[in-house]
Amino acid sequence: MRRLIRLVLTLGITALALAYLLSKIDLSQTWEVLSHASLGWYLLAVAIMAGTVWPMAWRWQRLLLAQSIPDRLAWLVRAYFVAYTAGQILPTSIGGDAMRIFETSRRHPGHAGPVTGTVLLERALGGAATVTLAAVGFALAVGSYDIGPYIWVELGFVLATVVLGILLFSRRARRLLAWFVPLLRKVRLERITRSVYEAIHAYRDKPRLLVGVFALTVVVQAVRVLAIWAAAKAVGVELSPRVYYVMGPLLFLVLLVPFTINGIAVRESFFVSFLGGLGVDADRAFATGFLFFVVTITISIPGALILGWEGIRRRAPRPTEAST
Repeated sequence: MRRLIRLVLTLGITALALAYLLSKIDLSQTWEVLSHASLGWYLLAVAIMAGTVWPMAWRWQRLLLAQSIPDRLAWLVRAYFVAYTAGQILPTSIGGDAMRIFETSRRHPGHAGPVTGTVLLERALGGAATVTLAAVGFALAVGSYDIGPYIWVELGFVLATVVLGILLFSRRARRLLAWFVPLLRKVRLERITRSVYEAIHAYRDKPRLLVGVFALTVVVQAVRVLAIWAAAKAVGVELSPRVYYVMGPLLFLVLLVPFTINGIAVRESFFVSFLGGLGVDADRAFATGFLFFVVTITISIPGALILGWEGIRRRAPRPTEAST
């Protein structure tokens, strides 16, 4: 029943987003814009998104090592690219995170809780870094850009992140969270939830690691925002990069929520609404969002190739089998 409700909601949101887009854009004009997109700017956007995988994988490696789970950087980079591939099929980045948790837990038996904790903490740090950029964007936007409620949405995310940080790391907050234990026991999630929470809470005693990883994450997120700017430049949107430090954090936060599979239609609607408020015509705004989607598809290709190659290797007969 829950799956049916989720499916109906997903299809409903997708339909509403598509209806909004069709009311705003001219398909022939949008195709004209996309067909003349600059290859150079598009490749720059791809390079930015792909290039940030290595520092993110290194960040994850540090968090795993703090839980006494060592792993090679090369494999963690591989896991990230495979997660991008999974994210094209499963709901947004959550699907990619689930893939990383599944593969890494299988690679390190008996460490499912800590592995899940590192991935969730990494996601939380990414969200906190994005919100930090959103706070900067909020400061840049006030009095400079007329983008209506978006700046207040950013402020809401900032406050929500502060509350989440308190819940995860405050010892006093543990008393409040204890109220949920009976409910978690009823739905048989108490053990795994406790394991994940304890894994995350343990980082409270590693402040230098958290600060260092957070600082790296802020830098990575700041660089990734430039991929949106490059995608916009590719379709002729001439706005300052500063605009995207207002818009980018909100986009990343919106894509964290599994409204639709891979954010289809919701992402493009966000671009049309936000950039439209800055005077960009709907066709170019949609083209920017769609091209950024193509960028995410492009960086998922290595993961698909890796999975295909590993599948071939598993099916290939061993030398002893071939000789017989």
